[in-house]
Amino acid sequence: MKAILQDLSRAELVRLTEELGGQKFRAEQIFLGLMQGKKISELPIPPAMRAALLERFEDEPVKIAETLVSEEDGTKKYLFSLADGNLIEGVFMRHAYGNTQCVSTQVGCRMGCKFCASTLGGRVRDLTAGEILAEVLTVNRAEGGTVKDRAVTNVVLMGSGEPFDNYDAVVKFLRNLSAEGGICISPRNVSLSTCGLVPEMRRFASEGIPLNLTVSLHATCDEERARTMPIANRYRISEILGACAEYFEKTGRRYIFEYTLISGENADEAHALALAELLRGRPCHVNLIRLNEVKERSLKAAAERDARRFLHVLEEQGISATLRRSMGSDIAGACGQLRNSRR
Repeated sequence: MKAILQDLSRAELVRLTEELGGQKFRAEQIFLGLMQGKKISELPIPPAMRAALLERFEDEPVKIAETLVSEEDGTKKYLFSLADGNLIEGVFMRHAYGNTQCVSTQVGCRMGCKFCASTLGGRVRDLTAGEILAEVLTVNRAEGGTVKDRAVTNVVLMGSGEPFDNYDAVVKFLRNLSAEGGICISPRNVSLSTCGLVPEMRRFASEGIPLNLTVSLHATCDEERARTMPIANRYRISEILGACAEYFEKTGRRYIFEYTLISGENADEAHALALAELLRGRPCHVNLIRLNEVKERSLKAAAERDARRFLHVLEEQGISATLRRSMGSDIAGACGQLRNSRR
């Protein structure tokens, strides 16, 4: 596999263009073309320069292989083919406040969470910063967006992979995503979901990227969390809460806990009260999610009435919380489901 041109920052493209004997304005043409989602072969540059780039870089590092559209709510599931033949996926969701794209950061995942389809085949490899960015640029173009009038207004790193298990590439992606003159999506319109890699959470607090930090919690004690999340054997909930407090202290941004409601596991009133006790007084929000069932797993979603009761208990206890609206359930909306069905 060749290198990925989208990995390069604007300044790095200037140096590359000079190396190829071009003037600075050529770098701007390349940068703008890439931000528009164009392939190298489509860039408006001299043929010799285009040929030189194609010798070293992939023409189209992320290609749309398949698109599924939900009949329920219009959500789109994109299956992407990478230059090495691996498959990843993303979801495009329309909301009143803007359009959100869910991106993948790895091919597969090694975290082993029992409710997630992404972990079924383990981690194959990390994505580069440019491949993650190309997911966004490709969908923005497919949805009719431009650099100035984006179709993708919000990004969530909640697809296949654990973002902090691919730390350096993800941080570079975030910086390039918000770079001036590019697609320029503000960190405040970006959410990153982690299963709780505490050292990386603490490191990220000092990166100066004030995005919406989301932690997959899904339990109220370490023993129960370990039943569905192997990472709980490495980092305790108390350590995660400490890392979240540090993130708030350094960024001023409240943090979010995802809590997937699993029937017979964590979705009764006692767990709601325990969760409220755990989080009371903290600058956080709880995003409740009814489990999106994975056929290879035995876990079942909590009933809608139980989910609403759980939410009501949290609100009664003074905890900021919402119940996420399920989207794309008829098109294998959960991360990893479509890729697994096509491998």
